[in-house]
Amino acid sequence: MKIIKFQISHLLWAFFLSLSVLSYNAQAFPKKLYKVLIIDGQNNHRNMADGTVMMKKYLEETGLFTVDIATTPKKGENMDSFKPDFSKYDVVLSNYNGDSWPEATNSAFEKFIRNGGGLVTVHAADNSFPNWLAYNQMIGIGGWEGRNEKSGPYLYFDETKEKMVKDTIKGVGGSHGNQHEFIVKTRDTNHPIMKGLPAEWLHQKDELYDRLRGPAENVDVLATAYSPVEQKGSGRNEPMLMTLKYGKGRIFHTTLGHENYSQKCVGFITTLQRGTEWVATGKVTQAIPKDFPTATKGSARP
Repeated sequence: MKIIKFQISHLLWAFFLSLSVLSYNAQAFPKKLYKVLIIDGQNNHRNMADGTVMMKKYLEETGLFTVDIATTPKKGENMDSFKPDFSKYDVVLSNYNGDSWPEATNSAFEKFIRNGGGLVTVHAADNSFPNWLAYNQMIGIGGWEGRNEKSGPYLYFDETKEKMVKDTIKGVGGSHGNQHEFIVKTRDTNHPIMKGLPAEWLHQKDELYDRLRGPAENVDVLATAYSPVEQKGSGRNEPMLMTLKYGKGRIFHTTLGHENYSQKCVGFITTLQRGTEWVATGKVTQAIPKDFPTATKGSARP
């Protein structure tokens, strides 16, 4: 009997010791925080500086990221001083649409992504750099700034064929109709960013980008939205959320987020958070918030 009691007491002692070691290790070795650099400064959309602050908050509230901001010189000013050290970061989030960066910065950025760095592009960031081939390969499709059939095909979902199609017909690259609420429809239910999200959800008032075109290589379209003709849209199911690869780097491209009220949509926030985690790690650990919008009911932050 004494032997049994001795064994039990030692087992209990070992159990509590292991708990204390685990607790110590959790404190001594906190979970990794991924470093994000948001680039802003120039943008043809107003209130994007506020958008940067909002996105920084959204990312940091997950407990997964620390976020710095790099702001470019103003439009028309000398850009030579803009030389962020991309190597310090896991992810670059572009909230930028403006003048070209210095060639040295472009080269450093290409190297960063090619060697495994992550990129998140938000809304008008896909308008940027129409003549920078590598950037357009990273984002897949973009709009405006002189883009046309020479930039690459249109990319949209054809309901009759039940697949994404590339259309090489001549035409402008980039347009949108009136701002309005619209349904975002999941196309890749198995992707980590989309797993668990509703098949359809109502997005807050926003610009619905359509007729985007570009290299359209290595693109996985995660979600689309129908651009209605009655809202002066294309009449097609247009890509809203996409992932791409460039070298070893992962890219998440969201066309959502025209204005601060658009960026307060819980759908925008959640996909931004999950997309950034996937870009940084290749997986998503975040739960779907209970207030995520449904097909009939939108949801927005105050």
